[in-house]
Order: sequence, then structure tokens, then C-alpha cells
Amino acid sequence: MSPVVPGPRRAPARGKRAFAATWWGQAWVAALEDSTLDAGRLSRGRTYARKGMVGPVTVAPGRVNAAVQGSRPRPYRSSVHLPVLTDPQWDTLLGAIAARAGHLAALLDAEMPAELVDDARHAGVPLLPLPTELDPECSCPDWGHPCKHAAALCYAIAATIDTDPFVLFALRGRGREEVFAQLRALRTAAQDTAAPPAPAGIPAAAAYAHWAEEPPELPELPEPAAHTTALPVAPPPGSGLAAADLERLMADAAARAARLLAGDTADLHLPQHQDAVRIAAGNPGPEWFHHLIQNTGSNPTAFARLTAPGATAAPRASPSPNSPTPLTRR
Repeated sequence: MSPVVPGPRRAPARGKRAFAATWWGQAWVAALEDSTLDAGRLSRGRTYARKGMVGPVTVAPGRVNAAVQGSRPRPYRSSVHLPVLTDPQWDTLLGAIAARAGHLAALLDAEMPAELVDDARHAGVPLLPLPTELDPECSCPDWGHPCKHAAALCYAIAATIDTDPFVLFALRGRGREEVFAQLRALRTAAQDTAAPPAPAGIPAAAAYAHWAEEPPELPELPEPAAHTTALPVAPPPGSGLAAADLERLMADAAARAARLLAGDTADLHLPQHQDAVRIAAGNPGPEWFHHLIQNTGSNPTAFARLTAPGATAAPRASPSPNSPTPLTRR
């Protein structure tokens, strides 16, 4: 047996649509009302449901049962039958759910995706009931189809279908837990099929040793751009920084990066003074020359001698992480 709905429960008091708020709950009510032309018995059934005359409801594969209080002291045994799906139909329905992650997410949030119902219907799987599928049964002497007691049961169960669309799955033959178990099995099988076999591989130590013996050749480096990329924004006012100075430092950094990629690490760890000599040797102009001397505290004559054409290159120093490239200020 599937879940038992506590009762009796009183249905909303007004309007046929008041028995269901969701589109799938209203589809259940519409299937009931489209299954008969006896408006009188449907009206009495709505009255019975509103008055709470439907007892606890039991949902089982293919049917929903409840005791419905009528005009006599002893309640009647009422049922509504619905055909269960065949195994191939279930395979189609579960495949449609598994095909879209959104379908399962909606069902977990107690929502029935309209796209899922449409996909299933197009594949010949009726999840929502058709009017011709509802088959009422009651122990009362009324010959109506449905009688007012079975109609009351259908109206009363609509609110439960609203809050738990898995009631429709249970009526079609499989409950929530069974559906989830089969969806997990489908997902596991799909992952096993899609996953390629893992390569055997080789030990990491052997791989590194082979690479060290035959290192791959690096591609040829492109020639550095001849022009300096302009700054996207001007330096902040009052910062003492000039756009031309920053662009010159950008060009210098790009040139050094190109040399590093080519394997030239000679000027990678220059201290501040030696880096200033390197920049000045590139003939940046008298103003830069003056600021480099001033900001490094160098002796002007000695500094000029080091940067003169034909001067001996400044000695390379050991790495000094705290020696940044000087940034000139105006």
C-alpha cells in the first residue's frame, strides 16, 4: 500500500476549482468531471467532500479507497480505479525523467513538470488520468457512474495530489521510493556506460625521468611588439605618476618577460641599484636619468660612468626578493 492520507479532511468551500490549486490537481478534477454528464451527482459529491464526509484515503497501485459517509449511519466503501502502467511504459516514463535533470528536481520540490507529462503522453504513456480511465466503485445502491460517494472521494483526493504528485505515480503502479531507486539505477548505468576505461598509466617517477632525459623543445617566441600599449586610464591626479613613465615601465617589463621566456635570467635578481643602472643604460632620457640617480641615492658621476657606452656590465647579485624595480615619480 502507498501513503494513507489522514482524514476526514474538509475541502475548500467554494467553486469546482477550489478542490485543486495546481494544474495537475485540476487535471485530475477535470478528468472526473469529463467522465460523466451527471452534473447532479457531481454536485452532491462536491458537497460531501466539502463537509468532510470522506474518511481516511488509502492509495494503492491502480486504485484509491475510502469510507464515505452517506445518508445512512454506516459509511459506504468507495473506490476509484485507474489502470497501472505496463513495464515498457514505466521504462519510457523513467527514461523521460532521467533525461532532464529539471524533471527530477521539480518532482523533489513537489511539482509536476508539464514538459514531463507532455513528453510521456507523446510517447504513449498517460501519467495524468484520461476521463475514460477513471472507474468508480461503491457499496451504495446508487447506480450512478460515478455515484456521489465516489465523486466525493475523487474531489477529496485532489488536494492530496496537489501537494504530492507522487500519488499519481503510486496510482499508476509504483510509489515514490521505487521510482527513486529505479532512477538511481538508470543514472548509475548511464555513468558506467559513458565513462571510458581508465588508462593503465606509468609510475610518476619514471615519467619525470623520461622527461628529464628528453625534454620537449619549446616553440619559437614571437618578436616583442615595437609599440607600447597605452594605459587604459590616466594615473590618479596628485599621485606624482606620469602616463609616459608607466608606459615605459610596461614596455621594459614586457621586454624582460620575453627574455626570461627565451631562457635569459641574467637580470632576474638584480638589486635596486643595478636595476637602475640597467634602465639608465637604455637611454630613457635626461629626466629619467636624473630621477634614477635621485631615487637610488647614487653618486651622479659614478652612476654616469656605469651607464656610459662601453662601460663594464654591472655585476650580477644574488636573489633579493625585497628589491623591487624603481618606480619614478614627478
